[in-house]
Amino acid sequence: MLSFFNDQNQHHSSSRRQFLQMGTLGLAGLTLADLLRAEAQSGILKSNKSIINVHLDGGPPHMDMIDLKPEAPAEIRGEFLPVSTNVTGVQLCELLPRMAAQADQFALIRSLVGSAGAHDAFQCQSGFRKKDLASTGGRPALGSVVSKLRSSPADRTPLFVDLMQGRGLVRNSARPGFLGPSFQPFRPDLSDLFERQLEKGMQSELKRLGTDHQVSLKLNPTLSLQRLENRTTLLAELDTIRSRVDSSGMMDAMERFSQQAVSILTSGRLADALDLSLEDPATLARYTPANHSEVPRFYTSEGPQAVKKFLLARRLVEAGVRCVSLSISDFDTHSSNFDRLRQLLPIVDHGLTALISDLEERGMLDDVTIVAWGEFGRTPRINSKKGGRDHWPRVGPAILAGGGMRTGQVIGATDRTASAVKERPVHYKDVFATLYHNLGIDPHAVTIEDPHGRPQYLLDAGTRIPELV
Repeated sequence: MLSFFNDQNQHHSSSRRQFLQMGTLGLAGLTLADLLRAEAQSGILKSNKSIINVHLDGGPPHMDMIDLKPEAPAEIRGEFLPVSTNVTGVQLCELLPRMAAQADQFALIRSLVGSAGAHDAFQCQSGFRKKDLASTGGRPALGSVVSKLRSSPADRTPLFVDLMQGRGLVRNSARPGFLGPSFQPFRPDLSDLFERQLEKGMQSELKRLGTDHQVSLKLNPTLSLQRLENRTTLLAELDTIRSRVDSSGMMDAMERFSQQAVSILTSGRLADALDLSLEDPATLARYTPANHSEVPRFYTSEGPQAVKKFLLARRLVEAGVRCVSLSISDFDTHSSNFDRLRQLLPIVDHGLTALISDLEERGMLDDVTIVAWGEFGRTPRINSKKGGRDHWPRVGPAILAGGGMRTGQVIGATDRTASAVKERPVHYKDVFATLYHNLGIDPHAVTIEDPHGRPQYLLDAGTRIPELV
């Protein structure tokens, strides 16, 4: 509930689930106004280049996905067979048939190294371990950096949206670090903490502007794909809130940048992007697995409908978001590895291929870089008691597409048991150097100041991957 009180104690309220979820943009109050002001003064140019960061939550097993070892002993090679792809000499898991048919549109990294070995997706958000610069607040996620460098008063959507609604271990991995809460991503599934921060921040803003109004909010902390598919009174409620903000006199009291902050919240563009009922039914069908009602969910927390997260990512990028994070959960396969993957890999297979085809048909694929990876790989040897694979930080997989990169290739190789890299190791920071390059940002030349006023390069190591760019 959003309520305004004027000096006669007149009360106006409007129920608005998703607007109020959008209301914080992940900020501590309306500090977005300060962001807009600073970036307008800096004159930073805009870009349409975007990143879609897919986190395979829990640690994806490289030897069961893109680096099968059919000649290895049974306790290592597992239950899945390799299948040929449309790229000569490249094979993938049999549970990835769509990717196999479109392998020319993927770059497969089989030699990802440098994992911190922890269930925290921050390394997949920044390239850094979470302890790096911890005394100053930690390193910022790439999306937070993009918000810092690229946002402007012309924005009608936040530049960083986080859909990582997976397990609690990784849910808050998209952190702004030393940039502070003003550069947190917008998250549809907001917490009570953000609710309190926004209410406190808006009260402070109104007091600073000398108005007699007060504001109180109540945010719904959850979001589901089912709710996103149900349009109900979304746009009507947005219009109601905009008119009540205007009639309260608060808009007139705010200076231009604060008005811009409110405009982002009420423009409707973000709400439209999150409303799948606005999508063309034929396109929506492409992101809907045909047998979704028949697939059991014993091992997956989200089910086949999670494919629609990929559609949400495309719609957000189309609306102007420059960095979207999403998660596909339950890759922490300490037990029942193969039964779990029989349900998880088709979601990844369907989602990635539908997204790439969709972006290509819309002429967007060269502008949007897609990366899918996890916090580490998994043990080559199957644990005998539970039929699972455990954590394996020594090597893991990464899948890239789009961004104008040279795809249709495999980078790196592991030994005969997928235990260690035998050629062309690729570090997390190398991938991030490539992502920044695709955004038109040189991470080794651009700096941002930490809270002590010291300039910090966006990356302190790593080079863009020459095979790709």
